[in-house]
Amino acid sequence: MHLARAQEALDAVVGGARACDLEDETLEFKTDGRSLDDTLRNLAEAVACFANARGGIVVVGVRDATPGPSGLVGTNLDVVKTQRRIFELTEPQLVVACEMLTYHGADFLVIGVPVSPDVHAVGGRTSERVGDSCQQMTNARIARVVADRRGDDWSAEDSRISPADIGPLAMAELRKTLAESVQSSLVSAALGDHELLDALGLVSDSSTLLNAGALLLTGIPGRREEFAYTFRRTPTGALITNEHLGGPLIVAIRRVLEMIEIRTDHTSVNITGGVQLQVGDLPAAVVRESVINAVMHRDYRTPTPISVEHSPGQLTVTSPGPFVSGVTADTVLTTPSRTRNAVLAYATRMIGLAEAAGSGVDRMYTEMGRVGYRPPTFNADFSQVAVNLIGGRPLAPVIRYVATLSSEVRDAEAMIILTTLRRKRTIDARGLAPLIQRSTSAAQLALERLCDESVRMLEPTRETRRQQFPLYRFREHVVAALGAALTYRHRSSDSYDRILIGVLAETETINARLTRLTLGVNGPTASRILAGLVERGIIARTSSATRGPSVAYGPGPKFSKARRANHAHDGTT
Repeated sequence: MHLARAQEALDAVVGGARACDLEDETLEFKTDGRSLDDTLRNLAEAVACFANARGGIVVVGVRDATPGPSGLVGTNLDVVKTQRRIFELTEPQLVVACEMLTYHGADFLVIGVPVSPDVHAVGGRTSERVGDSCQQMTNARIARVVADRRGDDWSAEDSRISPADIGPLAMAELRKTLAESVQSSLVSAALGDHELLDALGLVSDSSTLLNAGALLLTGIPGRREEFAYTFRRTPTGALITNEHLGGPLIVAIRRVLEMIEIRTDHTSVNITGGVQLQVGDLPAAVVRESVINAVMHRDYRTPTPISVEHSPGQLTVTSPGPFVSGVTADTVLTTPSRTRNAVLAYATRMIGLAEAAGSGVDRMYTEMGRVGYRPPTFNADFSQVAVNLIGGRPLAPVIRYVATLSSEVRDAEAMIILTTLRRKRTIDARGLAPLIQRSTSAAQLALERLCDESVRMLEPTRETRRQQFPLYRFREHVVAALGAALTYRHRSSDSYDRILIGVLAETETINARLTRLTLGVNGPTASRILAGLVERGIIARTSSATRGPSVAYGPGPKFSKARRANHAHDGTT
């Protein structure tokens, strides 16, 4: 796996990329230094930096800023000696996988670095990989990473609070939530209070509430606020609502969701079969997941409340604490679900507040795409994680088209592809991979799946279909179904003319089908555009057929003049 990733990176350098532009959170390039000791110490610092974050690979023998084959200089390092010296220089000692890769006649050392359960230092310095560089870790950051990796769970600690301190409102809310949940069969709301708390895993061996139980049902002493909710009529407008909600958390959650719901506008959309849907400017399921994810994954050692900033069609939910070690904004969709509050997460799922493990973020991407909204975006640093939702008026053509797809196709990957191709005509696996947070090969499989005749959403372009990573576009019937939801269809007549004149200059012939696919218009619109060009003498019919798909057109008497005008408009000669 490490060698394959390294070779793919070397291929990119040979293809003209600079190594420094390819470096990211899990890939670093190095060259031999001035001395063997300097080189090995430099490598030890790099691998410790990776081990303290998400792991990764270091490829030795590539110049940072030199593209092409001349950037590949190789290395003289010995595999065994390098591995042993890294082990000696790191504290605690770190074992890495070192392999030699021969490529383009040179030897490269590939160092595979695992995610470590410890935090490693070299020469007393501790750093972690952030983006494409290593950053110094503070003592507080080191303590938090160690706690996460050891599985320290604040929510599993004994609060010393008695179940008798649970008020009737919180217990009633718990039972109401259970009764409304589709997962209510997992835990019966008819159980007695103590049996119910025990079934949810909220009671300690000494029959007191764990922190998770106290947080949900009584509130934690000294914690005055769990949510800070604000509402503005525009994202930067005057503050209309400013609510601060304390424990019990189960009551605060319902209250904050209600405040968002009453300020959410809804639009009626008719789909196939006479069914009418009420679609919010922010999907309720996505709002719920954003709030519950913040509750489940936040750092409760920090007293700061969860911030919920709301304006029409927009929502930002910010939770205290960074992502759990090993998760980043660029991997949140595909990294296996992890939480620093396992007991609290279990209880919220059993109650029915949260989705099954691993499906929350995936559902957020799916539900946003199904109504035509962009995917959620995540921003994170060492102190907080924010999820941003941008909705607005739902796109009826998207909703109707998605309703025709089978449930197996209406997943996060398909919705990301659908959303992307509404804004650009084509995409290939290399462009899709970072969007779905998967490898290029996995992205290629995702595109091919939507080309299957059982789905018929995509097709490769004729010019690229034999390439390793073809460009894919919507099929013609999908273009017609999405209609005005495709942003690139909104063009002026002059723009259509310029595009077709450019195409005709290259192909020497055009027809109605090529016009539809090139401009993304329906049949009648394509016929109208072609008729206008014929009338102005820019194109002329060249086929014997006068009607139907076999009618072909070539340059007309005024084509050359129109083409010169095209060049003048584009600033070309």
